[in-house]
Amino acid sequence: MFDISFSELMIVGAVALIVIGPEKLPRVARTAGHFLGRFQRYVAQVKSDISREMELTELRKLQTSVEDAARDIEQTVKSEMHSAEEELRSAETELRKAEEDIRRTAEIPPPAVHMGALGQAQPSVEPVALPAGDAAVASADSIGTPRADSRLPTPAEPVEPPPQLELGLDSDAAPKQG
Repeated sequence: MFDISFSELMIVGAVALIVIGPEKLPRVARTAGHFLGRFQRYVAQVKSDISREMELTELRKLQTSVEDAARDIEQTVKSEMHSAEEELRSAETELRKAEEDIRRTAEIPPPAVHMGALGQAQPSVEPVALPAGDAAVASADSIGTPRADSRLPTPAEPVEPPPQLELGLDSDAAPKQG
């Protein structure tokens, strides 16, 4: 702090001994040391306060920059979400228009929707009546479908199951050795 050499301190001590006297010198030196300690603590406290203020200022700057970046990111995300929603809405309207165009051209009625067992909307499927007997053969001929026999079985005629192949293995016994 101060640039004082040992020889200068000896001169100051000798002058103080002559001026103050040997009886009061220890008390004066103790008081001077006490004030010097207080002064050093005060300087250290001022330094630390200044240091804290500088750090606080830097932290505030950092905080504002982070908040600005967060706002920018939030704004970007909101704008992207909005544009994605708009794209989805436009795609939905295009799909609905395409569906209506297909229904108009095919003259298919819109599917009936009913609530399923879990409370979800389920499209209902109407059973289609298939022609039976000779009418089925005639309809198969009209669309050019090849057929294996001349008639399809009707509900009055029983359908025989295909023959089962026997492998020569008993289910209870081990395979036979030949």
